Amino acid sequence: MAGKSDTALLKLYRLTTDMLGPLLPLWVNARAKKGKEEAARLSERCGRSSAPRPDGPLIWMHGASVGECTMLLPLIAQIREARPDVNVLITSGTVTAARLMAERLPSGVIHQYVPLDRRKYARAFLDYWRPDVAIWAESEIWPNLIIEAKSRGVKLALINARMSEKSIGGWRKRAGSARAIFSRFDLILAADKATAAGLSEFVGKAITPIGNLKDAALPLPVDAKAKAALLAAMGARPVWCAASTHHGEDDIVLGAHETVLNASADALLILAPRHPERRENIAELINSMGLSFTTRSSGAMPDANTQIYLFDTIGEMGLAFDMSRLSLICGSLTQGLSGHNPLEPARAGCAVMSGRHVASFAEVYQDMADKDAVKIISQTDDLGRSISTLLDDKAALKDAQSKAKAFCDSRADVLSRVWAALSPLLPEREMR
Repeated sequence: MAGKSDTALLKLYRLTTDMLGPLLPLWVNARAKKGKEEAARLSERCGRSSAPRPDGPLIWMHGASVGECTMLLPLIAQIREARPDVNVLITSGTVTAARLMAERLPSGVIHQYVPLDRRKYARAFLDYWRPDVAIWAESEIWPNLIIEAKSRGVKLALINARMSEKSIGGWRKRAGSARAIFSRFDLILAADKATAAGLSEFVGKAITPIGNLKDAALPLPVDAKAKAALLAAMGARPVWCAASTHHGEDDIVLGAHETVLNASADALLILAPRHPERRENIAELINSMGLSFTTRSSGAMPDANTQIYLFDTIGEMGLAFDMSRLSLICGSLTQGLSGHNPLEPARAGCAVMSGRHVASFAEVYQDMADKDAVKIISQTDDLGRSISTLLDDKAALKDAQSKAKAFCDSRADVLSRVWAALSPLLPEREMR
């Protein structure tokens, strides 16, 4: 049932999603044919769960995709340690996140796909799982799920809330609806000052930025056997990584690597596209430049003649960072992009570089820059020279690596702050 504070826009949204119901299974099936949904688990997207609901209290956590779900892993570990009597369910909306969770979730933690945001599906999901607490990560907001959960008395928390200025501006145009949605949360923890200010405006009370929970993330996993095999293949040659490249960045990165090769003929670039399905286009670009490469997905190892190792797999960025002395965090080199998390390579001991388009992580990049823990490349023409200079100067490289790692270590206490704020929402322990 809609709340008294629900706006005409929210009521229209709820009615529209009801009316679109017959079309949603068709849409999901079409996505499954393209590999964007897991065909065997499509029922979960309609609120029909495929795993048994364990007895006892249950915390439901939701992360949209890989980044949010990965961020939740340390918090899940904290919950399991402090409250072993509580069950944990985590939902996500992407196939890649589901695969990652299958590999990294602790035993006993359940993963399901989040249902599409239709009242019928939301009600079926909530009636089945009966969560005591729902913890939403970052900025994916599904009104029907939130409204239906709140109507059942579920405690709601929005953690690591992060919104761009554009997103805040969009909500501001719908201030009544923003108030109706965000006021339903019992707890909101903002990751940065801009988000805290925007949400404070919407809910009519002060929200303090508590820090970014991604700062406390566990190091990305590294398969020991794969690492040993790559070390044997690569030897002691200088290796750098271009992580999470987007369309329009690969040619910039490859041009930079040509400059690096002019100074160090044995240098190797690990090129990891954000979307591995772009592998064929990237391969064509590499061939057009006359560079030699091999692909990770083929199973082949780079040899002495390999100049580029195309890391076109999912879930192996920890290995890519571990093999590299320096990592360039892409999604930052061209207008319209907004950056990716620079802390993942820093935790692995890499020196860190980035382009200047980093709006999604503006505060962390600024803080890193203040500590000389990242080098921001303002002009892409300077990229190759900057990489080559740092790889060639062992003392400067070691200093950059140490500063990046020290910065990560200094910010890891955000998990304890999040836990202190969140733990009072958890169900009381049963008396025995």
